[in-house]
Amino acid sequence: MAGRAKGSVLGPQDPEPFGIFNVDGRSPFLLIGDHAGSTVPFPLQSLGLQPDDFRRHIAIDIGVFGLGQALALLLDAPFVHQPYSRLVIDCNRSPARPDAIPEVSDGTPIPGNRHLSDRARDARSAAIHGPYHATIAALLDTRLATAKETVLLSLHSFTPELDGMNRPWDVGVLHGSGRPGFAHALRDALADQADLIVGDNEPYAMDETDYTIPFHAFARNLSYAEIEVRQDLVGNPSGQEAWATRLADAARRAAELSSIRDGSGKEPPAPGQERIRGHMA
Repeated sequence: MAGRAKGSVLGPQDPEPFGIFNVDGRSPFLLIGDHAGSTVPFPLQSLGLQPDDFRRHIAIDIGVFGLGQALALLLDAPFVHQPYSRLVIDCNRSPARPDAIPEVSDGTPIPGNRHLSDRARDARSAAIHGPYHATIAALLDTRLATAKETVLLSLHSFTPELDGMNRPWDVGVLHGSGRPGFAHALRDALADQADLIVGDNEPYAMDETDYTIPFHAFARNLSYAEIEVRQDLVGNPSGQEAWATRLADAARRAAELSSIRDGSGKEPPAPGQERIRGHMA
C-alpha cells in the first residue's frame, strides 16, 4: 500500500495487516485465522530465514487459509485472517509477551528477531497486531450493536509431532473461561463422528498464553471455540474441503445443542434425545 512512512515496518507494496473473506456472511459464526499467512514485510528482509522455513509450522498454520475460506462459504460466515507470519508477530499472543516475537521457534533461530529494542517490538505491534485485532473488534461490536448472536471460531492447525512426541488427535477443541458451552457441544459433535480422535483441550489447553479468544470472546461474553486440526489432514485443497464439511456439520449441530440459532429456525433437541459419543482427552 502506497503512502506508508519511510522506515515503517510495512513497505509501500506490503499487504494490509488483515484480510476479510466473505465479509457479508450472515450466519452467527465469525471465523478468524491468527496464523493463516506467511508473509514477511519487505523491510524485515525475510527475518534472515530461508524460503522453506516459511512453509513450516513455525511460520504458518498450514492449511488454515484454505480451510477458513471453504468453511466461510459453507457457514456463510466472514473469515478474518492475518496475512503476516507468526514469526513477525504472533497475533494469538499479547504483544507484551516475549514469545510474541520469538527469537527461537521449535529449535530454529530467528535472526531477524534477536535483540530487538522495545521500539522495534512496538512498531511491529502497531503495524500488524493492533490493526488486525481492531478489525475483529469492529466486526464484533457492529454485530453486538444490532443484537446479532455471534459465535467466534478461531482456526488453527498443529504439527503431527512435536519434541519427539506423536500427537494422535485428528482435531482438538480448546476452551477455557467465559461461555464454553458451544465449545463443549462442538467437541461432542465431532466426537460423534466415529472415525475421529478428538482432543479436549488437546494438543494445547487454552491458558494465559492465548490472546484472541480471551480478548474478544471473554470480554464480550460471546460463545466461542478454538479449533486445532492436524496439519497433514488439511495440507492440500481436497483435505481442506473435506475438513470444512466436517467442521460445518459439527458447528451447526453444536449450535443446536447449545441453543444458538444458526439461521435454520430449528429448536434445540429435547433432553435425552441426543446420543453423544465419548471423546479422547
